Amino acid sequence: MISHGKDIKVFSGNANPKLAEEICKLMGTKLGESEVGTFSDGEIFVSLYETVRGSDVFVVQSTCTPVNNNLMELLVMIDALKRASAGRITAVMPYFGYARQDRKAKARDPITAKLVANMITAAGADRVLTMDRHAAQIQGFFDIPVDNLAGNPIFVDYYAKKFGSECENMMVVSPDVGSVARARAFAQKLHMNLAIVDKRRQKANSCEVMNVIGDVAGKDCILFDDMVDTGGSLCNAAKALVEVGGAKSVHACASHGVLSGPALDRINDSVIQELALLDTIPAVGSDKCPKIKYLSVASMFSEAIERIYQEISISKLFR
Repeated sequence: MISHGKDIKVFSGNANPKLAEEICKLMGTKLGESEVGTFSDGEIFVSLYETVRGSDVFVVQSTCTPVNNNLMELLVMIDALKRASAGRITAVMPYFGYARQDRKAKARDPITAKLVANMITAAGADRVLTMDRHAAQIQGFFDIPVDNLAGNPIFVDYYAKKFGSECENMMVVSPDVGSVARARAFAQKLHMNLAIVDKRRQKANSCEVMNVIGDVAGKDCILFDDMVDTGGSLCNAAKALVEVGGAKSVHACASHGVLSGPALDRINDSVIQELALLDTIPAVGSDKCPKIKYLSVASMFSEAIERIYQEISISKLFR
């Protein structure tokens, strides 16, 4: 018996309404009627145009650019739903912003990821559903259940169909030491070997590639990361694979395409043949960069939402 809500309802903020609509279409339901906007002074307002009393409600909202506006929209929507007596509220955050501020890197630094977790909980969320959070410890920042979906099954399916039997002769490459565990899991599923790009970061949003660990000479490589922001790390890693490692070709994939600043120009000018991204963040200037291909996460999130509503395991989605 499902005791937490009499029915299921999905609402969306302004961050990624297209993804929310695709999720609802796959679930065979319609997107909840609401309005999320701003007053003349920039304050967020939310109006719900249907009852949510006793319902199991899911709010789809990535906290991507503009990060603070989208985060505030999510908090205000959760508060509105809580005050409207929703049975349970799940914050569906395909992309979790502020995730890179997960520890004190130097004296007197904030841990903003923990602050955001506290704010979401204080607003009234009962659980969180996200994908490929930047750091594993963020799950422990919450005092409510957090389900973290993995994007690599989508990439595994994509590359298995794209390259077929050629996969066994290809290499998966981690663009830095911190992403090795994620890249290794991806490589094992595709039966590929693993290489690592060793780099030394000089300052924020820039890096110097030092070495390629692993034999990539004459190989087709897939750079695997969790996000692409300015594109500097990814493009430098791809350049090192070709110039230092002697790779034959370089493809790349990442769960979250932040693509800020000079990212599109850097990707266009790089040796990367194709960059596959998930649509956790809406497509940004993909018409300006033909190398970028977006893959949908709607089917994975729709199934996860249905499983959460039915109170059954979502571990099937990781395989």
